[in-house]
Amino acid sequence: MRGGTLFETPRLMHGSVPTAAARKRSRKAFWLKQLHTWHWMSSAISLVGLLLFAITGFTLNHAGEIEASPVVTTGEAQLPAPLLAQIAPTDETESKKPLPAPIASWIEAETGFYAGGEAEWSPDEIYMPLPRPGGDGWFAIDRASGAITHEETSRGWIAYLNDLHKGRNAGTPWKWFIDVFVFACVVFSLTGLVLLQLHSKNRRSTWPLVFAGLAIPAAIAIFLIH
Repeated sequence: MRGGTLFETPRLMHGSVPTAAARKRSRKAFWLKQLHTWHWMSSAISLVGLLLFAITGFTLNHAGEIEASPVVTTGEAQLPAPLLAQIAPTDETESKKPLPAPIASWIEAETGFYAGGEAEWSPDEIYMPLPRPGGDGWFAIDRASGAITHEETSRGWIAYLNDLHKGRNAGTPWKWFIDVFVFACVVFSLTGLVLLQLHSKNRRSTWPLVFAGLAIPAAIAIFLIH
């Protein structure tokens, strides 16, 4: 009856316990929001890195077609006598150890080369290799005369970016960056996969495209790479 209460369906009042369906919708909305948050945050962190690694992936794939013109610069210097006394020739065997701090500071000021790493000491000479992304370098000190010869090779900015892609001679901070970048890419990919699953009902081409992204490189690797 319209005005009676015998068959009236109870209504949920403010503050009443939500139904199971309402709780399910609330949980889904919460996790969907979390997925979107992690997805856009990881994409923002990895955006520049993804562009860098995508472009250098292309340049590395066509390394034989992209010509490089190395530029070699050589020079000489003379270690002052007071400093020369600290590295006088000895009968010691070959070893690796840093240069004395005063000599390293003088060489950095005189040549611009970093001299704080480990040098290769032999009885007559001290040799310091200076590998770096996109180039190379070295200097050598004659322990008897104090004569310093140095050389620097630059292979251009494309070689520099390619070496960053490979992590070649880029140092520990760049290694840490790659680790963080990889983690951000994994989060970006996995949250994207879950979002694809959530929206796939309305996008029929979702899983065929995902399968194609797996099948095409797998087929090339299995059947066309020898």
